[in-house]
Amino acid sequence: MKIIHKKNFFSVVCVIFTILLMVKILLEYVAQGIFGNYQENILTMFFLSLAATFILSQHYRLQKYPLLVVIVGQYVLLIGIVMLITWLSGRIQPVHENGYRDMFLSFTVPYVIGVVLYYGAVFHEIRRANEALQKLKEDRMEQEKGREKNEGDWNQKEIR
Repeated sequence: MKIIHKKNFFSVVCVIFTILLMVKILLEYVAQGIFGNYQENILTMFFLSLAATFILSQHYRLQKYPLLVVIVGQYVLLIGIVMLITWLSGRIQPVHENGYRDMFLSFTVPYVIGVVLYYGAVFHEIRRANEALQKLKEDRMEQEKGREKNEGDWNQKEIR
């Protein structure tokens, strides 16, 4: 049985890369005793990715609201988290004068791309499910027509 195949290859690579990177960062921290700037940035992006993935995955709980409201609400919540983390990190060490703008752009551009891909995949799955339902309905109608025809044939034979 193949565990890694064409459909999950890229996902497996991403998971393995993430695990290796996180272990590397933690080992460097243990060895050096401090986090470097790039280590903090990678950890920040990792935790923002976790938050974004979790919040996007909750869209099914918000189905009673219009999709645009859900997407905008998710974005506002996440960009709020980004700005809060930037503000909190500014309490520990100074944030560059363009730090908030840079974080806004660094988060918004990939997030928009991710949202387009994510909701595109959701709509694709919905379309496929609707097509499967339509096919089932058509097959059922054909079966019912076949039964009615067979019953009619039996009734004709009984009359003769």
